[in-house]
Amino acid sequence: MAVLTLRLSLSRDEVLRYYQGSARAVQAWSTDGRSVQFPAAVLRRHVTPQGVHGTFRLHVDANNRLVAFERMC
Repeated sequence: MAVLTLRLSLSRDEVLRYYQGSARAVQAWSTDGRSVQFPAAVLRRHVTPQGVHGTFRLHVDANNRLVAFERMC
């Protein structure tokens, strides 16, 4: 299993696009420079009135399928 660290800073308006369904996947860069794409639905539990901000861990299996997504800080 691979673990990628992501620093996300999504405004309230950006997160709203995901909630409205106009964007289904989030494209981001890991701290080691890898481009990753994951379902926007995993952000729901991390949304604040300001959006989604913080450092997160993205766990993927050997087939690069999402296993877990968690806030680090």
